[in-house]
This record gives sequence, C-alpha cells and structure tokens, in this order.
Amino acid sequence: MGVETEFGITAVRDGSPVLSPEEVARYLFRPVVAKHRSSNIFTPNASRLYLDVGAHPEYATAECDSLTQLLNSDKAGELIFDRLAVQAEAALERERIGGEIYLFKNNVDSRGNSYGAHENYLVGRALALKPFSLLLMPHLITRQLICGAGIIKNGRFLISQRADQVWESVSSATTRTRPIVNTRDEPHADSHRFRRMHVIVGDSNMSEPTFALKIGSTLLVLEMLEAGFDMPTFELDNPIEYIRDIAADPTGRTELRLKDGTTATALDIQRETCAAARRWLSHRPDEGTPTAELMGVVTLWERVLYAIETQDFSGVDREVDWMIKLRLLTQFKERLGCEWSHPKLAQIDLAYHDIRRTRGLFYLLQSKGLATRWTTDEAIEAAVSTPPQTTRATLRARFLAAADELGAQVNVDWVHLKANRPEPRTVALPDPFSASNEAVDDLISYMISHSD
Repeated sequence: MGVETEFGITAVRDGSPVLSPEEVARYLFRPVVAKHRSSNIFTPNASRLYLDVGAHPEYATAECDSLTQLLNSDKAGELIFDRLAVQAEAALERERIGGEIYLFKNNVDSRGNSYGAHENYLVGRALALKPFSLLLMPHLITRQLICGAGIIKNGRFLISQRADQVWESVSSATTRTRPIVNTRDEPHADSHRFRRMHVIVGDSNMSEPTFALKIGSTLLVLEMLEAGFDMPTFELDNPIEYIRDIAADPTGRTELRLKDGTTATALDIQRETCAAARRWLSHRPDEGTPTAELMGVVTLWERVLYAIETQDFSGVDREVDWMIKLRLLTQFKERLGCEWSHPKLAQIDLAYHDIRRTRGLFYLLQSKGLATRWTTDEAIEAAVSTPPQTTRATLRARFLAAADELGAQVNVDWVHLKANRPEPRTVALPDPFSASNEAVDDLISYMISHSD
C-alpha cells in the first residue's frame, strides 16, 4: 500500500500573500535542489518528495504492508515538509521578504482548484481491473460517510472535499476526467504478478483514526473481493450520479438506484459492507496488517455507522475528521450567530488543515485531547528517517544512505537502483514484499570499492 498527498501552499505576511505559490514552492524546495540538484527525490525513509504540477508539494509514502506502518509514513511526510517550511521562512527573513509559510493538507483551495490524496493498493494481475473496480465502487462512493474531511461550500457543510471533484467512475486518465479509480497499468512492480489499484477519490485526512478507517476499510473490501468472499452485491445503475448527494447528506439516507430496479441508501451499503468485513476477519489470513489491528478498524467502522444512523456523533466526534470539524465549526457558528457562508468559518475550515503542530487547528485540538490518536509521536518521528522494514523500501533506503555517505552518483525509482560510476550498474526490485536482496548488497559493495 502507499499514499500520495498533495499540499496547498502559501506565504503570508500581515494577513496577505507575499509570494505566488510557484515562488513559495521554490523557497520550500531550495535545500532539496541544493543537495540533489532536483526537486524530485527519494528521501532517507525511501519515500518520494517532489513538486507536482500547479506548484503543489507532493509526498508519496514508501511501500508499506501494514496499516499503522502506512499511517506513520504518511504523517512523517507532514513533518518533512513542515521542516522544509521552517527553513524557507528563515530564508525569507534573511532576504527581507518575511512571512509565514502555510502548508495545508486538504483538497480544495479558495479558488476551487482541487489537488489529490491518492491511495495505491497492490492486487493480483489475474484480476480484470475495470470489472473489479466496479465491484469496489459502492464502497468508494459511500465511504465518505466514515472518512470524509468535511468542507464548507456554497453556504453549506459537506462531508467530503473530493466528492465534488470527480467526474467518472473508472478511467485511465487522472486530471482530464478525474475518475474514482484510475486504471492506468503502472504497478511499479512485476507486471506479470501485480496490478495497482489507484484510488483518487479520497479526502486528505488529518485525524489518525479517520486515515486508518479509510485505508483499513478499503483494504478489507479488496481482500474480500480478491478472495471471492461472500459479500453483499450493490450493482449501481450510475455510481458517479450519487457521490455529490451523499456528500451533502450526513444522515447517510441518500438513496442509490441499483441496476435491478431496487434502491439502497448509502448507510445501507456501508452497514452491510462492514458486516461482511467483520465476518471476513474470522477467515482472513493473518498477513500484512495484523488481523487484531483490522478488528480495531471494524469496531470503529461500526461505531461511526451507528453514530450516523442515530445522528448522535458524540461517541466518535473526536475520531472522524468531518465530525471533528463539524463540531468545531458549529460551536463558532452558534457563538457568532451566523450562517455557514460567514468568512470566519471558512478561515477556521482551512486552518484545520494547517500541518504545523504548533499552529494548525487540528493539532491544537489533538493536543487538548479533542482528537483521538491511532499512533504515537515517537513512531511518526522514527518514520521520518527510517523506512518500512518489511518491504523493498528498506533496500532503497540502504542504497540511498550508502550513496549519500560515499558521495556516489546514483539514480533511483520505485523499482530500480542504479549506480552510475565507474560503469553503470542497475538492480531491479520487482517484488515489493522482498526486504532482502543479495544483488543490492553487491551493488553497494561495488560503490564502496570504487569510491574516491
């Protein structure tokens, strides 16, 4: 599994922007470019850090094979970028520009431009991706009930930011049509064995339990589909037709028309999918994410669905992003005696996604115990410099560390490690689950023996 996150960026002094996003991004990446002569690198924890189209800083986690491992790697990306932002602020101060740099882990800017939070799941090559994706679709369009980030838009509160930004169910395109599932055949692994399920409909999450619920629930559905496990079938007449209606309905009662002429509510689909996941846990091979941890996901899933059914969010409004945010915004709305369109509420909505631990509203809530944890600060800090130890990421990290120590010229991508001198040598890593490889050991020895 892996997650790609794009961040919104701005620099502000005295309440006004001081630079364009492109200029801020250049300051942010200045230390990266100075060291690597590139704004597209792999970090010591084997993740990818780069500047995407539209001046969006992006972080793609290393390959992970368990849920909390992935969460730690994702949160490590926030710390890496925030530390670059602190360095950039110092540079702005030295150059007498000044200002604070803000990085937002959300999905929509003030002008309505959208940027993504993409999920990647490795599935077997034997699966036909498009039919398989359509089986996954009922979960993907309704899971915003349990893992949306929430947003104020057009004078009302919506439970998802990305729901309004996708236009197709399944497509090989990413930006032109923005599908829910991208079917481009790019597994970054042995293409004879694997496919990549590339999900681009999810919201960026600040809450750790929400992230765990988003990834964990989807992982469980994928496992059940791959195993041919008995699951409820909700063949939707037109999946994309309902995604915006669901985002606007926190009760989950939006009715979806099925191909057989019947209907089911979004809550019905989530409830029956969750029940199947609980049954699956007693059959599931205990590999990758421990079954005990996924039991925690299912228990949280059940509690969130009960809260939506009863409309009493008090039991989970410290765990689900949109509920945490709704509680906070409602408090301010009542205090101000205003409508949802009030600019102060929009400011609070955005500040929730500020990744700086000492300034962002989400992290202030977390520090006061108003947002529940799934992992620890110590585990996240360790993930900044340490790759997952159970995947090929650890091989990439070892190679990068050796190259850095030796000052060797190398090229790296998700699958290949290449030493450029004296004669180019390349090692391919087609198995993402292999954490040891003698050829990598030999390649490092080759670099050492030819170091200056």
